[in-house]
Amino acid sequence: MTNAAISIQGLEKTYSNGKRALDGVSFDVPRGQIFGLLGPNGAGKSTLINILAGLVNKTGGKASIWGFDIDAHARNAKASIGIVPQEILFDPFFSPAEVLEMQAGLYGVPKHKRRTMELLRAVRLEDKADAYARTLSGGMKRRLLVAKAMVHTPPVLVLDEPTAGVDIELRQQLWTYVRELNQGGVTVVLTTHYLEEAEELCDRIAIINHGRLIANEPTHELVGQAHEKQVVVTIDRDLTEVPQAPCFGRITLSAPRVVTISYDRRRVNAGDVLGALTAAGLGIVDVSTQEPDLEDVFLSLTRAPADG
Repeated sequence: MTNAAISIQGLEKTYSNGKRALDGVSFDVPRGQIFGLLGPNGAGKSTLINILAGLVNKTGGKASIWGFDIDAHARNAKASIGIVPQEILFDPFFSPAEVLEMQAGLYGVPKHKRRTMELLRAVRLEDKADAYARTLSGGMKRRLLVAKAMVHTPPVLVLDEPTAGVDIELRQQLWTYVRELNQGGVTVVLTTHYLEEAEELCDRIAIINHGRLIANEPTHELVGQAHEKQVVVTIDRDLTEVPQAPCFGRITLSAPRVVTISYDRRRVNAGDVLGALTAAGLGIVDVSTQEPDLEDVFLSLTRAPADG
């Protein structure tokens, strides 16, 4: 039995139209972590999640959830995972309490073990327990989806773009609850387009592009791959053209007295950049630096064209 929450080995999916959505993807999701699964639109993330959910049949490779192979032990594998989909789909005539009760019944949870009100309380919907689902706001519906995914107490929770279209306050509430679940032992897999969210929440991040795994690193190591830094410098006089120096990567004039200079931090430092400006006879009035972040890494990795 593997120690990984999810183990994926050589996973492949080719659709009937010939589109290759997954091309030999392999990685493990360590137990107890918040794991980010990132990639551009069409990269293969949703296909991978749908394979784990049992909604799409793979064409090659293996996958297991909590040690259960999704083919050989499909029932146990499905019982080990809860999935919060991107789409918000509910019967508008059921209340949140009825939605959770029905879902628990589908998973065979005995009535005396159901946690309907506990889950509604956790996602701050206790006061809406008996309201029609159609009367809930978008943010409330998304929180109800999280509760629905947790009715059978799975050890693994997959959140597929959970904060799309959710305002900042509701997003913070959702992440508070996700952190609480994680601290309680639930392994969380997150796909998101909000890279600052992934950087803040995730212990480890895998990036898929063109159906292939192109990165799988602890978040801090991945961010550390961002080599380009920027320094914004205010000069003591108006400039009509930008100065040049070998240590500059790119330099732009964003105002008559403000230049933005990028440089490769593996080769030079901010002192070298400022020294080059001073050597050009320019007085420095103010300096600010911009640290590289996950977005820089993501863009540099996913800009690469697909191999033939």
